[in-house]
Amino acid sequence: MTTTTLIASRADPASVTSQFDSESALRFITCGSVDDGKSTLIGRLLVDSRSVLQDQLAGVQRGGAPDLALLTDGLAAEREQGITIDVAWRYFATARRKFIIGDAPGHEQYTRNMVTAASGADAAVVLVDATKLDVAAADIALLAQTRRHALLAALLRVPSLVFAVNKLDAVPDAASAFARIRAALQAFAQEAGLAVRAIVPLSALQGWNVVEPRADWCDYRGPSLLALLEDLPVAAAPVDEPFALPVQWVEKPSAQTEIAQGRRVFWGRVAAGAVAPGQAVTVLPGGQSATVMQVLDHVRQGGSGRAGASVGLVLDRELDISRGDWLLAPGAHPPAREIEATVAWLDDEPLTAQRVYWALHGHRWVKARVTHIAHRLNVDTLAEEEASELAPNAIGHVTLALQEPLAVRPYTASRALGALVLVDTATHRTAAAVLVR
Repeated sequence: MTTTTLIASRADPASVTSQFDSESALRFITCGSVDDGKSTLIGRLLVDSRSVLQDQLAGVQRGGAPDLALLTDGLAAEREQGITIDVAWRYFATARRKFIIGDAPGHEQYTRNMVTAASGADAAVVLVDATKLDVAAADIALLAQTRRHALLAALLRVPSLVFAVNKLDAVPDAASAFARIRAALQAFAQEAGLAVRAIVPLSALQGWNVVEPRADWCDYRGPSLLALLEDLPVAAAPVDEPFALPVQWVEKPSAQTEIAQGRRVFWGRVAAGAVAPGQAVTVLPGGQSATVMQVLDHVRQGGSGRAGASVGLVLDRELDISRGDWLLAPGAHPPAREIEATVAWLDDEPLTAQRVYWALHGHRWVKARVTHIAHRLNVDTLAEEEASELAPNAIGHVTLALQEPLAVRPYTASRALGALVLVDTATHRTAAAVLVR
């Protein structure tokens, strides 16, 4: 076998292909506090599922053994400091499913990167380092970053939440330690209203319960982490909601254009609902109405489109439509100038009332002013506390006044229409992830 040969898959490629025809890829992230073993866990998943090239494995050797964390830590600063800074995306497949993994950083100052990764994830695996907890205590206190990442995953409507208790091979009486940590996680989840799919004991370093189950270890008889991930559902596309599409690119007609007598094509990804020829749409802003003449797919074939698909729309009349405008089902998404929202504050400077930011909704930029800070969420007690400002990485509820109306919906009803990003007007730093209430 040459050094560039992929380590042999456990599955028959033909069976894998046939499965992928009917199975959607699961997009999941690993998160939690710093040094909980997130990068090592992903490295173990890649190696034990036989998804790593031999020369890749040879390139991450330290002291004669592979350092699995280096398979995802690609930045020079990450390898020098031994931490994850940016989100590292990796891909692998089993006989049952394809996976897209996001290795989110655990440091508090990089919470913004975790939010970015979680916003499009189907599942979140929150790691808990058993060696950092006082497992002998009657009431185990979870780390603040463990709680924060779990809460953020819930706020971002990540459909499936899994707690993975790691490094249990390094604690005495692993079964008792896992039982106490599991009880603490269950109490936290119940208090916070989190729907947890499973709590799994594992050792990412040793590979226990990651790909192959370790029978009766920690008195756990459930599936391994990989087997659990293979059965998790993919987030359902919002096809039953009224149609909405943010325009990303306007294609101008050229001499070679034969589409609908040279009309412009408005390209974008359908955020909600479905679209087909003959369907009426309205434009935001402006309020003009038109009828869809043609729906093009990614290879410019006519047909229809549904939520999640990238399409090009040709309308029956020429309207002033630019990048950032929205095409909407008539009367279905009334625009708003003031919104109540939950924010995950990501900037290094605290949020104070009356400050003005750029707000990005879809591809549309508008000015937004924070008129009121209602309260701050205490991630340790989950209490809503009065606050005059939000510190970096805090979560709170605010009121935003928009310079121009936007067609927003509650985030619980639509991840696409209910999400905004605030950007500092002076520094252009990402300031907050905004979830419409």
